[in-house]
Amino acid sequence: MAELTYREAVAEGIAQEMARDDRVVFLGEDVAAAGGVFKTTVGLLEKFGPDRVKDTPISEQAIVGAAMGAAMTGLRPIAEIMFSDFLAVCWDLIANEIAKTRYMTGGQVSLPLVIRTANGGGGSFGAQHSQSVENWAMAVPGLKVVAPSTPADVKGLLAAAIRDPDPVIFFEHKFMMATKGDVPDGEHVDRLGTAKIIREGSDLTIAALAAMVPKALEAADRLSSEDGVQATVVDLRSLVPLDTATILDAVRKTGRLVTVEENPRLCGWGAELAAIAAEECFFDLDGPIVRITTPHVPLPCAGELESLALPSVDRIVETVRKTVD
Repeated sequence: MAELTYREAVAEGIAQEMARDDRVVFLGEDVAAAGGVFKTTVGLLEKFGPDRVKDTPISEQAIVGAAMGAAMTGLRPIAEIMFSDFLAVCWDLIANEIAKTRYMTGGQVSLPLVIRTANGGGGSFGAQHSQSVENWAMAVPGLKVVAPSTPADVKGLLAAAIRDPDPVIFFEHKFMMATKGDVPDGEHVDRLGTAKIIREGSDLTIAALAAMVPKALEAADRLSSEDGVQATVVDLRSLVPLDTATILDAVRKTGRLVTVEENPRLCGWGAELAAIAAEECFFDLDGPIVRITTPHVPLPCAGELESLALPSVDRIVETVRKTVD
């Protein structure tokens, strides 16, 4: 095991797959000599050269279009969109072309590509650079959607995404980049569509994703020490495929479900999870399903206002206390 930061794990996951398969190429804005705006690609240019690590113009449509064409001709491209908010600029290519090509060609053309992007708020970057948009991608048939919360998951799930035969949108939380964790040495490949139980409890299940996972875990520890409430915490890790078996099993055992989402409340991923749980586990539930979300507003730039909008450990603790009373 080696202790790596989240950003170092990104570079290690990409390097592992580029060394293993010379069809893997990487392109995006400032990803080569500059090492990426979040320093997630440091050293890749030196290891693999300018033919496989390419800087692009400031054009999300050009980046995604080039990745699509490369995948159609036998390469396995990784494309970086600097901020997930900017997926809106190239959304037609992603939602109408990349997501549908395999289906519309009757399986004759597959698109084994990964679109990496920095997602989420917490740094006072303002309404156009702080959105959490994984629910956008979740709503489009044909896309796989991944959002890791730990360095080990970053490396393993990124490797799995690069090897996958279908397009994967890989959301890296921009304000987890400096977090550290143990990462397996050597080749590390995880499996898409698998959630993890990271804390066991008997009183309720908390489902969280990406930056909300450590908040949910801290809240669960506080609830245990201060109130004697024992929470199971599930790290979803991916939204498509969604590991409903692990989630529903936890809900059946605890009888309650709370989701912690950074998405705006309207049509967030937790609404889908709540619907599935209500359909599959209705008679196992001891109370209503509760969603803790960001309000349906553009995120403020002012730090104090942004902090009020995003789910916090205090809000999770207070909401769970009301839920189990």
